[in-house]
Amino acid sequence: MQSGLVLVTGASGFVGKWTVLELLRAGFSVRGTVRSDLKAEAVRAAVHEHLGADAVGRLSFVQTDLMHNAGWLEAMDGVSAVAHVAAQIVGIEPKDPHEVVGPALEGTERVLRHAIAAGVRRIVMTSSIATVAYGHGHETGKRTYTEEHFTNLEAMKYTWAYCTGKTKAERRAWEMAKTDDLELTTIHPGAIMGPALDEDTSISLGLVGAILEGRVKARPSNGFSLIDVRDVAAMHVAALRKPETAGHRYLAAGDYVPFPEVAEILREAYPDREISRKDVPDWVIKLVARFVGGSARQIINDIGNEKHFDRSKGEALLGRPFISGKEALLASAESLISLGLVKKATA
Repeated sequence: MQSGLVLVTGASGFVGKWTVLELLRAGFSVRGTVRSDLKAEAVRAAVHEHLGADAVGRLSFVQTDLMHNAGWLEAMDGVSAVAHVAAQIVGIEPKDPHEVVGPALEGTERVLRHAIAAGVRRIVMTSSIATVAYGHGHETGKRTYTEEHFTNLEAMKYTWAYCTGKTKAERRAWEMAKTDDLELTTIHPGAIMGPALDEDTSISLGLVGAILEGRVKARPSNGFSLIDVRDVAAMHVAALRKPETAGHRYLAAGDYVPFPEVAEILREAYPDREISRKDVPDWVIKLVARFVGGSARQIINDIGNEKHFDRSKGEALLGRPFISGKEALLASAESLISLGLVKKATA
């Protein structure tokens, strides 16, 4: 597929906006799903700034909600493919997991069901490394995962809502693809960094902002497999252009960077900022996760071990190496500062 109308769900999100941009840049027309006119206007503004008025002319919107049927028939009308990017991501583990699991699982079912009804067979879906690297008995040391690994929720010692929702949603998507003859490709990002287009960023960039502002007082030992948002968007476009990617999963996870190294990269680039050098012991994170929850619950499975991901298949899809973790981090920080989304450094 080299052209046509592509539906992008969650078009106003961090990954969604970049996916819209890259699809338009590649010559596609795009219809985005948004939850309000205000969100649609923000996407239009980003497209106009980066691609100009002609690209805006190939962009349209429909208001929808992953948890409701209204608007989805209209959204699917006349489209040749769907990039299902929309997701509910929270920084603090919710008391009710359904707040995250519902939009992931039910939302995916709703999108695919309406695509099937409209005769749309080509789906590229944003999944996550959360659906890959958990429930395999890996508690210490270094291990590398490939597209062949699939998270086993039943074997996880500590579950969290995002992992549960994403894993159930992807499994359901593959079931529906098999039953209804869909041409499904899934993209699996790690921690997504890279330049923000406006103030509507992401949890990951919020962490970078918190480090730059000195609000992160102590650093956990665990790390992240980083990926630049521009690579994630480019992988969606590449998958849509290559029919042979249907039926495949692609990992979008590059350099593994420990949290203390993240802080040091930012300190070196911004020496005028008060970035903490204190480390928090692993046992403290485990204690907090077990009895308090919160954000600690979301990283406890990564304390004491390194999860690396085979990048060969993803880089082959792009036809080039991933943007480095350091470059993605610094692009995140630079954009947050230039957009005025972090406080100025104190004198």
